[in-house]
Amino acid sequence: MTEPLRVLLADDQTLVRTGFRLILRADGIDVVAEAANGTEAVEAVRRTRPDVVLMDVRMPEMDGLEATR
Repeated sequence: MTEPLRVLLADDQTLVRTGFRLILRADGIDVVAEAANGTEAVEAVRRTRPDVVLMDVRMPEMDGLEATR
């Protein structure tokens, strides 16, 4: 049996993160962390080492493009 895909969600809108989390978990995908801004996303990636990051481009503190770099 293969391990489920591990995903980190980064979006400044709680409702958006909640919706993605519900959809992904329903398909057996493991949401390992969530972040409300780019700074939190970078820290969460270092901590959890997800397979995939779903990153919003426009977020406070550090936008998604800068966080991805």
